Amino acid sequence: MALLPILIYPDQRLHKIAAPIERVDAEVRRLAADMAETMYAAPGVGLAATQVDVHRRLIVIDVSEDKSQLQVFINPEILEREGECEGEEGCLSVPGIYDSVSRSAWIRVRALDLSGQPFELEAEGMLAVCIQHEMDHLQGKVFVEYLSRLKQTRIKSKFIKQHARITA
Repeated sequence: MALLPILIYPDQRLHKIAAPIERVDAEVRRLAADMAETMYAAPGVGLAATQVDVHRRLIVIDVSEDKSQLQVFINPEILEREGECEGEEGCLSVPGIYDSVSRSAWIRVRALDLSGQPFELEAEGMLAVCIQHEMDHLQGKVFVEYLSRLKQTRIKSKFIKQHARITA
């Protein structure tokens, strides 16, 4: 396993739309394992392949307290959604920024597991929010895009200045 570099907002590669995974093979399983290791080390509760500059439809999530319940979703799709909840979100690609985002309170998702078998899952609470957040990445959307234009501009400016200082 290996730690993967995480793209930082406003990197344009975060806006690429991920392609479906045609076949679940050793390469996909290795990518999922590397993504999980990267997510745990960051530390975070979710990571989309887009965030590590691999534009394939794969997300890893673990919202458990003891980080013992890794969930892998290959080619995830939301089948149903209900209700609305609002809560503070953060993102490994936007470190140190947290803000309130509105999401569906309950979802039913279908995906493939690491053996290529389809499964469905109903989720609510933090798991539902995390799945929606990570699936947004697969569509090229970062959570700050739900915020006001003013907040987006401030966040983008902050990260551009930080990047300029690091590369100077």
